[in-house]
Amino acid sequence: MKASPSPEPQWLTEEEQCVWRAYVHASTLLDDYLDRQLQRDAGMPHMYYGLLVGLGEAPDHRLRMTQLAMKSKITRSRLSHAIARLEKNGWVRREDCPSDKRGQFAVLTDAGLDVLRRVAPGHVEAVRTALFERLTPEQTKALGEILTIVAEGLQPNEAGADLPWLR
Repeated sequence: MKASPSPEPQWLTEEEQCVWRAYVHASTLLDDYLDRQLQRDAGMPHMYYGLLVGLGEAPDHRLRMTQLAMKSKITRSRLSHAIARLEKNGWVRREDCPSDKRGQFAVLTDAGLDVLRRVAPGHVEAVRTALFERLTPEQTKALGEILTIVAEGLQPNEAGADLPWLR
């Protein structure tokens, strides 16, 4: 028996194609811009800065590794590698979880907090320059609403969802 042909995909309209390519172009350039700024100012990639921020905002500057992976939207394997690099710099340490023998905490050290305090003003300025100074308040509000809708649609709540921090 022959397999039935796959239905024709619903191709993007010309306008959708332009918007999609503009998004990819802008997000790639923005990621690169912020990564270069953080490499220059702190010798770390943007993702590592995000991990330090996540720990800096957490109570007692500590989070379970699984929570930090979820907050950062990365795989546990990628997080483990990043935390190992941050540990080598003395910016983070791992601690065993007393209530769960398999669990670990990532803890921001005083040196990590110092780096965060030193680098944050330049990073905020880079974000402001690259993004918010180019937008009107109305565009900023619309962009926030749009990105929230997209993120909510890509982060299902049902069990077994294929999300990075569950891999």
